[in-house]
Amino acid sequence: MVVSRRQILTGGAAAGVGLSVAGVLPSLAEPAAASPRPSSGGRPFPPLEDDPHGILALPAGFSYQIVSREGQSDLSFGQGKTPAYHDGTGVVDAGHNRLTLIQNHEMTPHMSEFGVQHVAGTVYDPGAAAAGGCTVLTTDGNGRRGAEWVGISGTVRNCAGGVTPWGTWLTCEETFINAGTTWSAAGLTGTYEKNHGYVFEVFDTDSKHQLPKPIKALGRFEHEALAVEPNLRHIYLSEDASGPNGLFYRWTAPHGARIGRGLATILGDTAGTLEAMQIRLDDGSILPDVSYLTSAQLGRPFKVTWIEVPDRDATTRTIRTQFTDGTVTRGKKFEGVWSNGRGAYIVNSFAFAAGDLPADATRHDGMVWFYDYADQTITLVTYFPHNPAAETEGAYPKYADLTFDGPDNVTVTPWGTLVLAEDGVRASHVLSSVPGGPTYAIARNMISNGTSNGVPTYSEFTGPTFSPDGRVLFVNIQVPGITLAITGPWEKYLR
Repeated sequence: MVVSRRQILTGGAAAGVGLSVAGVLPSLAEPAAASPRPSSGGRPFPPLEDDPHGILALPAGFSYQIVSREGQSDLSFGQGKTPAYHDGTGVVDAGHNRLTLIQNHEMTPHMSEFGVQHVAGTVYDPGAAAAGGCTVLTTDGNGRRGAEWVGISGTVRNCAGGVTPWGTWLTCEETFINAGTTWSAAGLTGTYEKNHGYVFEVFDTDSKHQLPKPIKALGRFEHEALAVEPNLRHIYLSEDASGPNGLFYRWTAPHGARIGRGLATILGDTAGTLEAMQIRLDDGSILPDVSYLTSAQLGRPFKVTWIEVPDRDATTRTIRTQFTDGTVTRGKKFEGVWSNGRGAYIVNSFAFAAGDLPADATRHDGMVWFYDYADQTITLVTYFPHNPAAETEGAYPKYADLTFDGPDNVTVTPWGTLVLAEDGVRASHVLSSVPGGPTYAIARNMISNGTSNGVPTYSEFTGPTFSPDGRVLFVNIQVPGITLAITGPWEKYLR
C-alpha cells in the first residue's frame, strides 16, 4: 500500500488523534525529556470574577488600570488622541522605576477616525494617511500612565514585532502593498507612495529622534512577529498569510557583523541571508505544513533546516510563492514569536476552514512550538485540538463558552511559563500556558460579545508583555483600543 505522510508521523496506519478536552481546560500531555519546560508547572488561577465596569474579568487578588484608550487619552505635544487598534507591544526598563512601552496600531488608512497621525520625524509613507504606526508610552513601575507620543507613522497594519536586546522595538507590517496602489476609506482616497511589508525599528525616544526607514534585509512579506537571538547573529520572523500558507524565516547577519541600534542604517538592503524553514521528518523528507502534526507529536523534537529566499524584496512575486510546495514547511497563521534566550516560542493560531490546510492534515485550534537555537530543532509544546464550536461565531450566554482557541501573541513570563492572547471566536481570554502542560485563564474580555458583527464588537486580546521585574502584565484589547496594566500575585501562579 502507499505509505502516507500521516503514517510517517504516527508510526502506523491510524491517523493521529487530537487531544481531548476535559471540562474547560485543555489538559496537555507530558512532554518528552528533551522538551523545554519550566522547573515547575505553574498553578491554576482562581475563577474569573466579573468586572462591575464591564471591561476585564480577573481572578480574586488581581486588579487592572487603564493605561490608554483610543480617542480618549491624549497624546503629548499636541499630537491628538490615542490611536485605535492596539496590537503588539514591547516594554523596556527606563530606569528610576519607569517603564517605556512601544505599541503597534494595526490599521490601514482611515480605518478609524483615530489613525496614527503623521508627525514630523516619524513618517515613512506620506501616502499612507491616518494609517498604522506605533506610539511610545511611559508609565511608572506599577503601570500608571505618564506620557504618550508617535514613534512611527505612515506605515500599514503594524501587527506584532519584537523587543531587541539593545532596548528598541522592531515593528512589523502585516501587509504586502506596492507603491502606486490606491486606497479608499471614509469617503477619502489616496495612493501609497512606497512599498509596504517591512520591519521598522522604533526607539524609546521622542518623535524627533526616530528612523522611519525599512529594514529591507529582513524581507518584504506579511510580517507578524520576530525574535532576536541573544548572540546577535540571527533574527527569526513569522508570516501570517494564506493562499499559499505563510512561512517561518531566519535572517543571518553577515560574517563578522554585529547588529545593534539603528539596523536600517547598519544593514544594506541585501545584507545577510534570509531563509525559510524546512521541518525534517524521520525519513529526511520535508513536512509540507505544520498542520500535519497533532498531539501525538507533543514533546518530540524535529530537525530544522533552512533554504535561502531567492528574492527577499519580492519584486515580482511574494516570497512564499517563490517556493514550490514540498520545498518548505508552511503554516496557517504563523503568529507570535518570543525568545527565552535558549530558543524561541512560535505560535500557529488555528487551521480548520476550507483552504487553511492540506486535505489529509488535521484541523486544530492552535499550536505553540519551541525552536532550540543550538540544536536547530523544533518541538510542539502546546496543542489545542479542534472544537467545532470554534468554526462559527456566536454570542454566548453569560460567557458560558470557556473552551480555548486561537492563541496569537505570546510572551515568556519571568518564571519561564507563557502568556498567550486569544484571537479565536466567542469568549476571548488571556491565558497562562505551561509548555508541555496545562493552560489556564488569566482574564476574559467583557466588552466583546463574541461576534464580529456584534455590538460593541468581537475583539481579540493583543500584545501581552511583562514588566522586567514581573510586577505588571500589560495587555491590550484591540477594539476599542485599550491598554491595561494588570497587577497581582503573579509569582504564586506562574512559577
